[in-house]
Amino acid sequence: MGHRYRPPRPKSSAYITPEGHGVLAVELEQLWHVERPRVTQAVSEAAAEGDRSENAEYIYGKRRLRQIDARVRFLTKRLEELQVVDPTNNTATQVFFGAYVRLEDEDGNEIVYRIVGPDEFDPAKGFISMDSPVGKAMLKKAQGDEVVVQRPKGDAVFEILAVQYVPFTD
Repeated sequence: MGHRYRPPRPKSSAYITPEGHGVLAVELEQLWHVERPRVTQAVSEAAAEGDRSENAEYIYGKRRLRQIDARVRFLTKRLEELQVVDPTNNTATQVFFGAYVRLEDEDGNEIVYRIVGPDEFDPAKGFISMDSPVGKAMLKKAQGDEVVVQRPKGDAVFEILAVQYVPFTD
């Protein structure tokens, strides 16, 4: 079975917050020192049971080891490429990496986003990638500016109400 062709990933920004870097480093440590040894032991035990072709634990364990090894390789390489930037000391009034941005949409609803690197985006937390359409549209804008985000179902227009580099307290 040959390798499937995978097109190269688009080049993504290499910025990450200290918190985001910590999360990736902890994941790498967990995979390498906890998960991989545990799965390796399980595969070894399953292999000792004899016929591997019909041994579900063995087959699943080998697949999981390949997944772990791929993620370990990715994280190791990515952590070397990333540039840790601590935006908390930034006093800029424009939107750059690490900014918390309070926006108002066309219906008067307020939304707060934080501009982060592609490795730590989390829509549930309001963390959006600086490489995303919304993130790109906001970069270098300031309070009072209009942000237009092009979407397939029509443009979305927002007004920037506030920009700061520490979380909003309200």
